[in-house]
Amino acid sequence: MPVVPTTTNTAVADGFVSDEARWAAVAGRDAAADGCFYYAVATTGVYCRPSCPSRSARRENVSFHASPADAERAGFRPCKRCRPNEASLAERRAAAVGAACRGIERALTGGEEVPQFAELAAEVGLSRFHFHRIFREATGVTPRRYAAALRAERMRRELSDGTAVTQAIYAAGYGSSSRFYETATAQLGMTASAYRHRGRGAVIRFAVGDCSLGRVLAAATDKGIAAILLGDDDAALAAELRRRFTNAEIVAGDAVFGDHLARVIALIEAPGRPCTLPLDVRGTAFQHRVWQALRQIPPGTTATYGEIATAIGAPQAVRAVAAACAANPAAVAIPCHRVVRADGHLAGYRWGLDRKRTLLEREAAKR
Repeated sequence: MPVVPTTTNTAVADGFVSDEARWAAVAGRDAAADGCFYYAVATTGVYCRPSCPSRSARRENVSFHASPADAERAGFRPCKRCRPNEASLAERRAAAVGAACRGIERALTGGEEVPQFAELAAEVGLSRFHFHRIFREATGVTPRRYAAALRAERMRRELSDGTAVTQAIYAAGYGSSSRFYETATAQLGMTASAYRHRGRGAVIRFAVGDCSLGRVLAAATDKGIAAILLGDDDAALAAELRRRFTNAEIVAGDAVFGDHLARVIALIEAPGRPCTLPLDVRGTAFQHRVWQALRQIPPGTTATYGEIATAIGAPQAVRAVAAACAANPAAVAIPCHRVVRADGHLAGYRWGLDRKRTLLEREAAKR
C-alpha cells in the first residue's frame, strides 16, 4: 500500500540561489522552498521557514540564511508557529504514519490482533480524525486496508514456500479461514490453491505490438493489466512474462484483448495522460506502497528515491524504494520513470535510460 509523496522538481534548491527568488518564495509562502533556506525578520528577531503562515514582513527587514544554525548565530530565535529548528510538518507526519505502519507490522508478525484505529492515533499523539486523514493521504489507504495488504503479503509468502493453504491462513494472521476466503481472490489475483502452485489454473492473456519506444507486451488477467513490458525482442518479452507466472496458462489475446494493447500503446505515446487501465499487479505490501506513490507523482515532474522513502515513513529505505521501482511490472502505468537520483540525474531504468529520458521529455513538453 503505497504512500503519496510530496513531489517536487529535481534539484529544487537550485531555484532559490538568488535573494530575488528567495523573496518571491517567501511572499508566495512556497512550501517547495522549505529546507532550501530560512528567512529572518529584523523587527521581530525571529526566523522562519519560507512557507510560514505568519504575518508578512517588509522586504527591507528580511535577511536569508542557509540553515537554522546560521540564523541563530546571527541573533535570531525560531518562530513558534512554523518551528523551523524542528522537523518539518511533512517529516513529522511521515514519522507518525511510519510509526503506525511499524505497529501494525509488529502485531501481525507476533500473531497479535492489529491495534484499533484509536490506539494507533493515540500512540502517535494525534486525534482520530487528523490521524485518519494523514494516514490516508500518505498511504492512499486506511489503516485497516494497510493491515489487510500485509496479511495478503504474508499469505503469498507462505503459499510460495509450499505451506498448506489452511496452515498459511493462520500463519498470515487471519483469525479464521472464512475471513481469508471472503477476500482471497481479490488479494491474490487467483485462488489460494492456484497461487500456491505459481499461478496454476490462472489464465493470462497477452499481446505484443509496436510503439515509439520499441516493442511492448501487455498482459492481463480477467481482473486487469498484470504486466506492461518494454523491449526490442518479442521472444525475450514473452520469456520474461513466463518467468513471472511460471505455472499460469499464458495464451495469446483475442480481438477483444487488442483493445487493452491499444490503450497501453496510447499511454506510452502520451505518458502524461491519466492511466485508466484496471491493474492487477502483484507484489509485497512495501512494493505496493511505493508503486502507489509513483502513481501520485504529477506528469512532468520528478521525485527522488529519498523523497519517496521519507514520504512513506521509511526514510532509511532508499535502496528498498529503488528495488521496488526496479520490480515494477507495469511500465508507464506505474510511472517509475519519474524517479531520479538526489542530484537530479537519471538513475537506472529497467527498460533502458533512453526510454526513461524520452518519457520524461514527452511529459515535460505537455506541461
